[in-house]
Amino acid sequence: MGNIGIWQLLIVVLIVVLLFGTKKLRGMGSDLGSAVKGFKKAMGDDDKNGEKDQQDADFKQASLSEKKDESEIITPKEQEKNKDNDRV
Repeated sequence: MGNIGIWQLLIVVLIVVLLFGTKKLRGMGSDLGSAVKGFKKAMGDDDKNGEKDQQDADFKQASLSEKKDESEIITPKEQEKNKDNDRV
């Protein structure tokens, strides 16, 4: 009673083709295929990223002493602003 035969499947396919049309079914199939392909690519990218160092961004990591040295550097624009603020 629960078995679906080949004839029942053919009737269902025929009804679906009549309702949607072959162009729409082809478009839906290609959209579904590209979605699955994109999903697989994203999963593969995550696997490749998992093997890396787990860095969030591509930048040079500096120690605290290097950061302190960089913060002490005053650009010429900042010097002019400081002079203007001192005059007021």
